[in-house]
Amino acid sequence: MPLTLEVLSPTEWMPLQAAHEQRARAFGEPFVARRMKGRKHPIEDFLFTYYTQKPGQLYRWHPGAGVVLSGAEAAERKNWKFYQQVPTATGTGLGFDADAFGQARAEAIRFARIILAGTVQRPGNFACFGLHEWAMAYKSEVNGIRHEYLPLRLGAAGTDEVVESHKIRCTHFDAFRFYTPQATPLNELQPTRETQRDLEQPACLHANMDLYKWAYKLTPAVPSDLVMDCFELAWDIRTMDMQASPYDLGDWGHDPIRIETPEGKADYVRQQKQFAQRADVLRARLLEVANALVLPE
Repeated sequence: MPLTLEVLSPTEWMPLQAAHEQRARAFGEPFVARRMKGRKHPIEDFLFTYYTQKPGQLYRWHPGAGVVLSGAEAAERKNWKFYQQVPTATGTGLGFDADAFGQARAEAIRFARIILAGTVQRPGNFACFGLHEWAMAYKSEVNGIRHEYLPLRLGAAGTDEVVESHKIRCTHFDAFRFYTPQATPLNELQPTRETQRDLEQPACLHANMDLYKWAYKLTPAVPSDLVMDCFELAWDIRTMDMQASPYDLGDWGHDPIRIETPEGKADYVRQQKQFAQRADVLRARLLEVANALVLPE
């Protein structure tokens, strides 16, 4: 545990816990309700289906490393993973178990440090225009489309024409791996899991959405307010990503960003830069948490 600990009384930490749960449930409860009815949403389901953290896990509040929760109300955390009893001036409290976490999650911590630190050091590519989603729908008449319940805004032939008339510059493996077979050789790079640490760059929408992934993978060391900041950034990025995609989202209340036009490209880059600025701040906070974690020798 850190040498200096902040001890919170129940009157201090319980309102924080309640506020976090309310904040998280605003996103999670509609997803759960849709799932119970067998319904899908092309934007709002993504963070709960693509990423591995489920709504119930998101609702659980953690103060982060260096904070101890006092009072009988914290007792349930004795059974929570990576919590331990910590002596305080008035008795004991429950706080983050840094040693156990470092032992159990050493590989994840090291990889998070590599990805987060490496991304900071590279220039951003603001000329991709979200064409990864178009490459995933390329030659749809042969391959079908991932979102089978959404129409293509320009149709199959129009979508193919956009792909063929642009340079595809995706650097993110977890987007590239969903390309159709015909689109794969059209990408200027051929990202792999092994080269991810060398290619991640701070303009990439998917790399910036993935800050949410690193935040929950480093939980409970990461305070839940930071997790939610990353979640909400990913939510906003996903919305823009799908607006710029080849799909028609008019029935879902979203106008397209027409990246096949100069005006659409300019709008895309403007929003992409705003997201990159938000991500820079969150990435620095996550890296600070990751670098402070104790790893086994």
